[in-house]
Amino acid sequence: MPHSVTLITTIAVSFGLALLMGLIAHRLKLPVLLGYLTAGVILGSNTPGFVADMELSGQLAEIGVILLMFGVGLHFSLDDLLAVRRIALPGALVQIAVATAFGAIVAISWGWNLVVGIVYGVALSTASTVVLLRALEQRGLLKSVNGSIAVGWLIVEDLAMVLVLVLLPPLAGWMGVDPGSSTPPVQSDPNLLTTLLITFGKVSVFVALMLIVGKRVFPKLLWYVASTNSQELFILSIIAVAIGIAYGSAMLFGVSFALGAFFAGMVMRESDLSHRAAQESLPLRDAFSVLFFVSVGMLFDPNVLIDQPLRVLATLGIIIVGKSLAAFLIVLVFRYPLNTALTVSASLAQIGEFSFILAALGVSLGLLPVEAQSLILAGAFISITLNPLVFKIIEPAQAWIRARSKLARLLERSDDPLAELPTTVASSYVTSHVVLVGYGRVGRYIGEALAKKGTPLVVAEQNREIVEGLRRSGIHAVAGDAAEPAVLIQAHIARAAMLVIAVPDTLRARRMIEIARILNPPVEIIVRTHNEEEAALLRKESGGEVFLGEHELALSMTRYVLEKVVPNNEKRESSELHSAKSP
Repeated sequence: MPHSVTLITTIAVSFGLALLMGLIAHRLKLPVLLGYLTAGVILGSNTPGFVADMELSGQLAEIGVILLMFGVGLHFSLDDLLAVRRIALPGALVQIAVATAFGAIVAISWGWNLVVGIVYGVALSTASTVVLLRALEQRGLLKSVNGSIAVGWLIVEDLAMVLVLVLLPPLAGWMGVDPGSSTPPVQSDPNLLTTLLITFGKVSVFVALMLIVGKRVFPKLLWYVASTNSQELFILSIIAVAIGIAYGSAMLFGVSFALGAFFAGMVMRESDLSHRAAQESLPLRDAFSVLFFVSVGMLFDPNVLIDQPLRVLATLGIIIVGKSLAAFLIVLVFRYPLNTALTVSASLAQIGEFSFILAALGVSLGLLPVEAQSLILAGAFISITLNPLVFKIIEPAQAWIRARSKLARLLERSDDPLAELPTTVASSYVTSHVVLVGYGRVGRYIGEALAKKGTPLVVAEQNREIVEGLRRSGIHAVAGDAAEPAVLIQAHIARAAMLVIAVPDTLRARRMIEIARILNPPVEIIVRTHNEEEAALLRKESGGEVFLGEHELALSMTRYVLEKVVPNNEKRESSELHSAKSP
């Protein structure tokens, strides 16, 4: 029986051309992401030749976003989000406000009205979660403090954009404006507050159901399916839960697919099988994320680069410079290290899926001219392409700023009570002690074991909330990036018996080792890493023990540290007791 093959054609052509252009980009030593975007441009209606089905491509790309956000939820617990709430929540909201203001000012200078400027600015204020996660994963930063802050920041942005998407239609009626008009709106709608309350109510009910009911039901479902010993059923259960919850949340509660999938992954994380679920869903996630980038390329009209080059540059300036600079200053004001500020600002130097949705909705509601949508897509295409390069300049930018900006150095550590140990700490406690870098899952396990044994310990941790919690519990800790000499100096590395590096960042670990060897050559060094190649390099540089993995690694590292440190402490205590008894 004859039937339509539009879906098959779209998938086949998209994957085939994405592969070809990705290989070409790789051979030219360019990001493969540029190849995927270029494939989309070729398949789009704005270039001659074959035109793929735009609607089907958009839906396929949405599946990629769903699976990707589901994977984020599997790795990012509510505790992780709460751990960075003090910087992610205010930081994201202030950054959105600043970017929106920049967009409105530029739009008004072009002759657009205030309403168009606000919608245009909001569309430029939110970064792409898809692009961010790919960048963090490629650099091994997803589980780092910097990665957690960046992901938490974008989750807050996504929540804000969900609210904007729900409120735009009633706001359009309230504003009653023609995009080409320069006259501000004067109408009002008494039902606006009701709409706002209903929106908050729906989101609250959805979140409550996921955290109360979902955390109990879905992990049990995963265990039940796993008991069948069928890999096919296990994979099917993962995909069914991810897409099913995402769809249900959108239909029943008005929540975006991406946010619904994120909460689905977060509740599934409560299961001990969450790591297997993440691994099994990875191939599908990668495949559909390719379709997402291809669909972005399809929307891009290259003619806008020729017709409106100055406006494209202004749009790109807001995305890469304006909102990134705002985020950079916000992170420094919260007294996080310069490295964190640069990583977060680089993560936000692009726009993506929510920007496309906002632009399309704005045009359909008459709140944006088509030209504004073209500029937003141009900004997305170029900023996504340039984002890997932005990440690459983090290190030289950090060195340049520290060498030339006294203000940045002052903002980073000036009068910060968490950046140094209290003066009340006894000298004996920071002599022959353990300096523990990182207090995540592995570091916490080691630190708690040392604390139970009464072993002198100083923790160096980038997350300020964790440092505050440690100090309240009686554990000495300093806030900052231990790859900087000042942080290890404050942890008294010069008098330490052991340095335990519990963060899986090889580049930063090498710097810590170098600093420690200069300040304390005989110090014993224990390092964590993820693969054998990095382990061999770290063993050579540290001269100490290197452990691989995560869960079994925490147990092995703890056992090794206790075996090395506790006997020495017991000998020291015995010697001090003997000296006290001597006449």
